[in-house]
Amino acid sequence: MPTFGVILAAAGQSSRFNDANYKKPFAPLAGRPVWIHSAEKFIDRPDVKQVVVVVAPEDRAAFVEKFGANLAFMGITLAEGGAHRAESVRRGLEKLDPAIDTVAIHDAARPCIAQAWIDRVFEVGGRTGAAILAIPVAGTLKRVGPGNVITETVDRTGLWEAQTPQVFSRDLLMRAFAAAPADRPTDEAQAVEALGHAVAVVPGSPINMKITSREDLKLAEQALKALPTPRLGGPAHPFAGDDVWR
Repeated sequence: MPTFGVILAAAGQSSRFNDANYKKPFAPLAGRPVWIHSAEKFIDRPDVKQVVVVVAPEDRAAFVEKFGANLAFMGITLAEGGAHRAESVRRGLEKLDPAIDTVAIHDAARPCIAQAWIDRVFEVGGRTGAAILAIPVAGTLKRVGPGNVITETVDRTGLWEAQTPQVFSRDLLMRAFAAAPADRPTDEAQAVEALGHAVAVVPGSPINMKITSREDLKLAEQALKALPTPRLGGPAHPFAGDDVWR
């Protein structure tokens, strides 16, 4: 059976979030910071041996001060990110126990993930070496040029929107990163694709949304209520209350 390590990516700049007090992974959502909603979906799984959260260097001190108790109680490892997502994930990989053979990368700003969807992508990723959650593109796509004028209607046939978790054999992911430019890829699947390795797509759900703007927090609060009943039980975490990072 594969052993999984989970890297929670929380080192972005949140440039589209437009909040003077919070970056999106640390904003309050239903009484708890977004990143804790994401982390708790993985920490009680018996197949997950380690969770690493990656934060930006400039956020590390404040993160430890605010959430040090959460990290200790939840058994989460902290890593310091780089200038680009790829470098941040690389640094998260370096913190994983060498015995872990399969890696899942999840956006810390995707708190509305259900155990059933994790089960599916873990099973396929563990079996094939590379799998991601994704959903078919449903809307009509327009390519827009200068002056906000439509230049083309894009055929959406076969187009899917990538989500996370993205799950890979650790060895495959390390080889993919070694071959990729320092500021690329935009997601881990792109690096693996560049090696010529097939990446399986596992149907996800629109509920598994990524928080990008402040308005998304309102949608995410409702999405949390719509999640399927968790497969894994257990008591609430005592440090996961209304403690949020300002």
